[in-house]
Amino acid sequence: MLVTTVFILMTILFGFLLWFALPVFFSVGDSVFSLSWQPEQGQYGILPMVFGSTMVALLALILAFPIAIGITSFCLLERYKSVSLWIRRIVRMMAGIPTVVYGLAAVFLLVPLLRETFRYGSGYCLLATAVMVTLLILPVMVLVLDSHCRPLANQLHLTAISMGFTDVQTVLYLILPNATKAMATAALLGFSRAIGDTLLPLMLAGNAPQLTGNVLDSIRTLTAHIGLVIATENGSSTYNSLFAAGLFLLAISMTVTLLIRKIALSQSKTLAKDMS
Repeated sequence: MLVTTVFILMTILFGFLLWFALPVFFSVGDSVFSLSWQPEQGQYGILPMVFGSTMVALLALILAFPIAIGITSFCLLERYKSVSLWIRRIVRMMAGIPTVVYGLAAVFLLVPLLRETFRYGSGYCLLATAVMVTLLILPVMVLVLDSHCRPLANQLHLTAISMGFTDVQTVLYLILPNATKAMATAALLGFSRAIGDTLLPLMLAGNAPQLTGNVLDSIRTLTAHIGLVIATENGSSTYNSLFAAGLFLLAISMTVTLLIRKIALSQSKTLAKDMS
């Protein structure tokens, strides 16, 4: 019953965005998928914002993924059991910190550091956003990996001892190779969390709708773009173009959710097969 209700609500939401986005496609033409955002000239291209969101999410994921695996692996070592307990507590605490706190800390600490270190731009850039988004998604990824790897470590403990493995060898050769699906789930959740965040890109990215290959340049994400435009426009063509951006974000979110669901079903089938 609950699944059916959620499905109906998601269908209504998708239909709502599609209903308002379709007129934008027909009235604006191909400009919605162009590289130029100049509403005063009738150009409402959202591709620079799509690029910005993708770059922030991918760069944050590249930074967070190895750190998450490292933290999880360290917490599985028996010799550091007491330290691991405090690390898990810190990670859970990080998951509860409001996003605005990360943003304020970055504005007063990270942005000036980047500006003074590289002597390029204002410091409000892709790199600053990606670093703080990394801190945002890291607890989610660590908690997902830890919830899977700790029971797995308990199951493989006797096997590792009988084979003469050290703690490090147990993690490297037994636990991590059997946690690939959990890694994929953590990566997808981290990516979804990163691409859906609004406040950090709004505060730190510089909000310049442009394509760039330099991590020190300003960019604008889809979520920040929606927040900026919806606060200043109402009922105009600029405002209506936001429904295309919202539809794109919803499509990404649904795709990631379906992939995670597929991985979970595959994992449960594998577990049932092993038990039988």
